[in-house]
Amino acid sequence: MVLADDQPAVRAGLTLILAGAPGVEVVGEAGDGDEALRLCRELRPDVAVLDIRMPRRDGISATRAIVAEGLADVLVLTTFDLDEYVFGALRAGAAGFLLKDTDAPGLVAAVRTVARGDGFIAPAVTRRLIAAFAATAPGASAATRAALDTLTPRERDVLACLGLGLSNQQIADRLAMAESTTKTHVSRILAKLDLRSRVQAAILAQELGLPAPAPPP
Repeated sequence: MVLADDQPAVRAGLTLILAGAPGVEVVGEAGDGDEALRLCRELRPDVAVLDIRMPRRDGISATRAIVAEGLADVLVLTTFDLDEYVFGALRAGAAGFLLKDTDAPGLVAAVRTVARGDGFIAPAVTRRLIAAFAATAPGASAATRAALDTLTPRERDVLACLGLGLSNQQIADRLAMAESTTKTHVSRILAKLDLRSRVQAAILAQELGLPAPAPPP
């Protein structure tokens, strides 16, 4: 993973925690968004952990570029004051949001969750963030609603499950299919609906009021 934070002491502390976790490797550190983007282009990490407020290129702009180029999934570090920066990162395609006061096990778990292809929002703020974003979002466009017709019934079920905040494994269990199949469905949903992250898909599912699929008998 690549880690970017403009405060050297914070960056060193995060690196110390992550480097000591089994299966997690910090391959690059950056003090601003430009350097984070350069490292992602060079190293192609699974995950980029980015602070929002950084010099030169901020975390939102860096997230947008990293996601648009398919370089890594982005986990955003935030103090979570529900300002335009947080919403901007979500619109830019961030895969998750992590509070800066998260403890060490929580930090490692969040990185691993995003690396698996699941979205992550700090549990304490999940409902508040989604509700606030949905309330300020312009709503699904006509093109997006038309694209929904291209989804298969199973893909619509998966989209509804994303709206419930379920992980890939939880969706697989609920719909009685393999986790790898779930990942394929999620990828197809994002492509068909022109979405950048499963978090955006979850919000869209809530906006549309998609009914939750019943679990298998």
